[in-house]
Amino acid sequence: MLQFSKYQGLGNDFLLLDGRQGPGGEFCFDLTPERVRRICDRRFGVGADGVILALPPQQGGELRMRIFNADGSEPEMCGNGIRCLARFLADSDGDQPGRTWQVETLAGRIVPELQPDGTIRVDMGAPFLSPEAVPTTLAIGSAGIPQGELEASGELFVVGAAGMGNPHVVIPVADLNGVDLERWGAALEVHPAFPAKTNVHFVQVLGPDHLVMRVWERGAGPTLACGTGACATLVVCHQLGLCERQARLDLPGGPLWIHWDQASDHVFMTGPAEPVFDAVITPELWGEDPVGPGPANAVEDGVATAVAPMPLAGNSNADGIDCSTACVNGCARPDACASAEARARVEALLQSSSLDDLVALAANSLESRTRARAERTGPSLL
Repeated sequence: MLQFSKYQGLGNDFLLLDGRQGPGGEFCFDLTPERVRRICDRRFGVGADGVILALPPQQGGELRMRIFNADGSEPEMCGNGIRCLARFLADSDGDQPGRTWQVETLAGRIVPELQPDGTIRVDMGAPFLSPEAVPTTLAIGSAGIPQGELEASGELFVVGAAGMGNPHVVIPVADLNGVDLERWGAALEVHPAFPAKTNVHFVQVLGPDHLVMRVWERGAGPTLACGTGACATLVVCHQLGLCERQARLDLPGGPLWIHWDQASDHVFMTGPAEPVFDAVITPELWGEDPVGPGPANAVEDGVATAVAPMPLAGNSNADGIDCSTACVNGCARPDACASAEARARVEALLQSSSLDDLVALAANSLESRTRARAERTGPSLL
């Protein structure tokens, strides 16, 4: 019985899994691309744009965030996702406004902060404007960013690019209503100018402090919002002389407020994140691991866990074996398995607990989170 919470930020929705106290750290969830696709399916699963894991830190932060798109791919970062993660942490732990978190991501250290009105302000760091950092083959142009013309789906686009730990291409247009997002977004996502693929954003300038945009998200398709995309869009539009350093950006799911601070060069994003529901995933939906049977999920200390290794980049045991790749089809060192202790703990829990006991543990944890959320100070945070 895998416990999760669903949150949404401007309609960009995610399933949150708490593995901060999971046994063995990196052995928190037996998550595979197939399972991500299954639970994110909006007709046969829970339905979401992605799955977010809260994990123990590795590089001196408070926790580590991993995010998976609905297609099972793993992006470096997600602005709406990290706002949802922050609200999830605040709701779970009873944190009050002013609380910040040092979150490790594949895009570096990101710092969200809970605001008095319940929104989340996120220090997204400095944008990446060199072609190799985006990455893109576009050359630096007169605006000081990678820019140029790209042909895709039989159309020619004048574009600018920026990175926010993940790649973005921005296309200013005179009228968003004329954008064929399904055709053009899909074509530009996989354009050869972006070796790691890219998020695609069409933007219409309503004024120097007001932009409106539509999003084609890498690995997810059309989405109602993209936080990193809004940041990249403001940066590109400012460099092109189309807007100021602070602006409201209207996305299909609602507005975000973006500020590219000149003194620090950091981009700050402020926007909402709201809880939707808490629940558990049934074993039938979770299903068998497509690469072979693995240990069952369990609930320990109110946190649903599993002990099969996740595909974690850079996680090696004392012998230098990366369990995420070397052990994907079975333990490469069964006589000295890095997860042996965690496996033993979960096996002992399963042997000593009935299914009713495990369900009760999950239900108690859900009840505690709901109670903590309801007791938060201020009606705007409920």
